[in-house]
Amino acid sequence: MSYQSVFKDQLFSGKNIIVTGGGSGIGRCTAHELTALGARVYLIGRNEEKLQKVQQEIAEDGGIAAYRVCDIRIEDGVVATVKSIIDECGQIHGLVNNAGGQYPSPLAAITQKGFETVVRTNLTGGFLFAREVYNQSMSKSGGAIVNITADNWGGMPGMAHSGAARAGMDNLTKTAAYEWGCSGVRVNAVAPGWVASSGMDTYEGPFRAVIPTLIKQVPLQRMATEAEVSSLICFLLSEGASFISGDTIRVDGAASQGSGVWPLPKAKNSNSYNGFHRAVTPKVLQED
Repeated sequence: MSYQSVFKDQLFSGKNIIVTGGGSGIGRCTAHELTALGARVYLIGRNEEKLQKVQQEIAEDGGIAAYRVCDIRIEDGVVATVKSIIDECGQIHGLVNNAGGQYPSPLAAITQKGFETVVRTNLTGGFLFAREVYNQSMSKSGGAIVNITADNWGGMPGMAHSGAARAGMDNLTKTAAYEWGCSGVRVNAVAPGWVASSGMDTYEGPFRAVIPTLIKQVPLQRMATEAEVSSLICFLLSEGASFISGDTIRVDGAASQGSGVWPLPKAKNSNSYNGFHRAVTPKVLQED
């Protein structure tokens, strides 16, 4: 089998696209779709074993991917990584700022170190990669950047550090779109809600027990597939979105639009799209 994308074959032929956090979850899925559509993808992450595995998967499927081990929070490393990619391929056409991570905690219990670590992971790292890709390549030849943020419009109780960082990424997206538009650079963001992704298996304790119940808060009463997020990312990177910039688009099944005041009836006709032939249901959603 191969990736069953909704987009035309070779949509990204000849394009070089960076995907941070490409070793798992949404990043892995997006890398597969982009390469299936003809792109050469550069996978970025801290875990070389994960990056190698995804690179091998893509090669087995007939795509082209390379990888760089890089901690996106370390400025010198980001500068050097972007330079090495440009030295190899000449130009960067797209950047998917996907890398991120957080842990559940009440606001009152978050330490300064914990808060700053999550902000560096979910905001500072994305800023550094976007800045370097712009300065070293896109300022000269244009391109498209897609930042991955999160559904934080009602706050993020239990993950205040991540909510603050994601809100910052939303605003950074708007500023970058305005400042860099003159160079032919479009910058948008995607805000996933609950996605049936491998990241869910990183949580333990009480929060893990809550995960299977989250669909009750979604009008469509299901979670998104990784492919439903990836397809939006691909669209925003494509020429079809050539006049879209500075926007943050939610992929949350309308969960962020309401509250517990309005009861949700049992959903029907809620069909999902999953073109990712290597998708795996998170273990937490398989548990009784």
